[in-house]
Amino acid sequence: MPPAGLAILIGAGPNTGTGIARILSHPSHGNLALAILARSHDTLSSTAANLARTAPGSVIETFPSDTSPKSLSDTFAAIRAHKSFDGLKLRAAVYNVKHAQVKNFMTETHHEFVDSLTTYVGGAMAFAQESLKLLFEHYGEQGLVETKGEMKGTIIFTGTLGAMRSNARFASYGAGRAGVRQLSQSLGKEFSEKGVHVVHVIANGGIVDDNEGEDVIIGKKIKAESVGKTYLWLMRQEPDLWTSELDIRPALEKY
Repeated sequence: MPPAGLAILIGAGPNTGTGIARILSHPSHGNLALAILARSHDTLSSTAANLARTAPGSVIETFPSDTSPKSLSDTFAAIRAHKSFDGLKLRAAVYNVKHAQVKNFMTETHHEFVDSLTTYVGGAMAFAQESLKLLFEHYGEQGLVETKGEMKGTIIFTGTLGAMRSNARFASYGAGRAGVRQLSQSLGKEFSEKGVHVVHVIANGGIVDDNEGEDVIIGKKIKAESVGKTYLWLMRQEPDLWTSELDIRPALEKY
């Protein structure tokens, strides 16, 4: 069965990213040709090898990239030109970048604080902008009214509880997570009428790429594939009902 479209995932690590990638790309689930992006060649190789075993028949290509505007622009150009994606329209773009920085505020430098925001929030902005350019190339810029409800695609940001409240020694982390949440809200308000579904997901709790462990069975941790299935559900929502923010957590996570 040929792929039903294209998905782009940045942050293809061994747990959450791998689970999302498996569900979006697996022919029995999302059946989307998938471009996976990560800074580390080793991470990309490991994730690709995992998916070759666990999502047979999937179309998966790897692209080394960080979150800088130049790197993302070059990577999206490579995605456009890749023969595996010929004729496929973008259906989903997922920003799943890990961002964790814990420092005593009085020892954190201004450069460290701003660099953290540039890497994470600036990266989210650059990724979203490149994704929107590609969506408009594939579908045009007419809105839902003009196209009689034609949806262009979904942009999903994986966030954490840090987007809602921060803690001691988490100044740059909290500022970054909250910044991406606000970015998501702004993009949703600007581009929903254009047929672009934008979602911020608050993932609170440990996520593991394990379907049979006791922790996932009793609801102590989240299965990475469950995150992927949730993202697939989000991208399949029709314009009469769109989720703009979602809080996910395992049953035993305190809140």
